[in-house]
Amino acid sequence: MRILIFLFSLMMTSCTSANPSGDGNQEKDKPSIQLDKIVLPEGFTIEIYADDLPNARSMCLSPSGTLFVGTRQKGDVYAVRDTDGDMKADRKWVLATGLNSPNGVAFRDGDLYVAEISRILKFPDIESKLESPGKPVVIYDGYPTKTHHGWKYIAFGPDGMLYVPVGAPCNICESEDEIFGTITRIDVSDPKPEIIANGVRNTVGFNWHPETGELWFTDNGGDWLGDDMPACELNYAREPGLHYGYPYCHQGDFPDPKLGDGYDCADFEPPYRKLGPHVAPLGMEFYQGSMFPASYQNFIFIAEHGSWNRTKPIGYRISTVTMSDDKSKREYGVFAEGWLQDGKAWGRPVDLEYLPDGSMLISDDLADVIYRVAYKG
Repeated sequence: MRILIFLFSLMMTSCTSANPSGDGNQEKDKPSIQLDKIVLPEGFTIEIYADDLPNARSMCLSPSGTLFVGTRQKGDVYAVRDTDGDMKADRKWVLATGLNSPNGVAFRDGDLYVAEISRILKFPDIESKLESPGKPVVIYDGYPTKTHHGWKYIAFGPDGMLYVPVGAPCNICESEDEIFGTITRIDVSDPKPEIIANGVRNTVGFNWHPETGELWFTDNGGDWLGDDMPACELNYAREPGLHYGYPYCHQGDFPDPKLGDGYDCADFEPPYRKLGPHVAPLGMEFYQGSMFPASYQNFIFIAEHGSWNRTKPIGYRISTVTMSDDKSKREYGVFAEGWLQDGKAWGRPVDLEYLPDGSMLISDDLADVIYRVAYKG
């Protein structure tokens, strides 16, 4: 009996460490791309914008049209550009290789910023050096080295600060270091991390409301609490310093079975909207373009990477959340789906970006491509 228990424990440990959250890739054999399976609202189309981008993850677009793409498992950073104006990238550069999960990319004042697990790098004047970027400058190297939820999405806020999340170093646990399970921000000219949100298990996408300037972010719920618990979350920071519940309370109303004793979920900031359980929401963006119908203005689009340890997989789609002061009217819907077929995924959406014409780019780290969604209605 002891041998059986040991083997079961070893198997569970291996599963957890191999896929430390819903933000993982479990599939080994690369399936074929099936664009004809993608279902979109009437009038919308989808096509490949850029291909041959292994493990394409976070994206950022320069004002001149260069798209920068980070990776998590590959260790590379790419740049692609549409030079002939046909809405398909025809040039590609590999800017760096062998980095430590360079998931996050951000562009500002001509410089490219890249987030590794513990460091923030800068490639100065990058667009003049795409053929030979040279060695990056280390802006800050004091973030934790823990790899569990250590990959980072980064973006510059309206205040000019670089926002950098620090995920929990575990599935569900308390940590002695207060920086884990937070969102921080730094002044890149004098980088000293400031915690602006606590109790955030693992956010891999955030954006600022186009009118209020408030920070909005996704958060991946904990694993091994059941197929339908807890819900992943869409949150917003109505002010700095709020606590969003992790690890004591999940989805705003579910105390953690082990760590929740003595805590009242009502004392924490509730999610703006519960999302599906284990859908792994990653990139999120407000729509502010002019191409989509007016009804989509200020819509929240979310890339759901998809569940990895749920009995029946869900996610693997682009979802939407509508804005409303009335909680009952905060609708959670589907914009694009079809990457999951008969319980198996051939693609996994990661991040969202918009081109100047208002079309939407979607990165896919399983199919190794970037899609472009346009409205032709």
